[in-house]
Amino acid sequence: MTNLIHHFAVPTRDSVSSANQSIFDQFHSGIGFVPNLYATFAYSETALGDYLKLQGRKSSLSLKEKEVINLVVSQVNECRYCLAAHTLLAQKAGFSEKQTIEIRRGEFPSDTKLDALTKFVRSVAENRGRVSEEERASIFDAGYTQGNVVDMVIMIGDKIITNYLHNVTDVPVDFPEAPSL
Repeated sequence: MTNLIHHFAVPTRDSVSSANQSIFDQFHSGIGFVPNLYATFAYSETALGDYLKLQGRKSSLSLKEKEVINLVVSQVNECRYCLAAHTLLAQKAGFSEKQTIEIRRGEFPSDTKLDALTKFVRSVAENRGRVSEEERASIFDAGYTQGNVVDMVIMIGDKIITNYLHNVTDVPVDFPEAPSL
């Protein structure tokens, strides 16, 4: 029987490939640390760089719209790490703590367009993309385009990747804990 490792420690700079070390250095220069979940991608030779390319792609969605998606999907997937990180990032994007909680609950009554986005994304995430014709109509009625919907699906997929990675690895959360619902 082989000795299997059943947990994931957060990789350090010295334990990752030279390509990932370079990315770690960029994080240190940019934000002063490597978030644990990003470091976890570095178990793979290419996953961290690949994920950062996906995350850095151009999008038709605003920063606030992206954070709505991040919060909704992370709530659906019950990812403590991403809820913590994106509660902080959503607040930096201009949402109040109360608003981040509303979004996580699947509603945003103070803005009809963001409320439609919140509800649509929740349905997409919960139903694995199988939305009703009424839900499709509601997102278009709110002013979103077909291109926006494609970008929403890409963002949902992006967040599912990190949600699942954290839920599998359970690396320590290095952001302030998100408030309970």
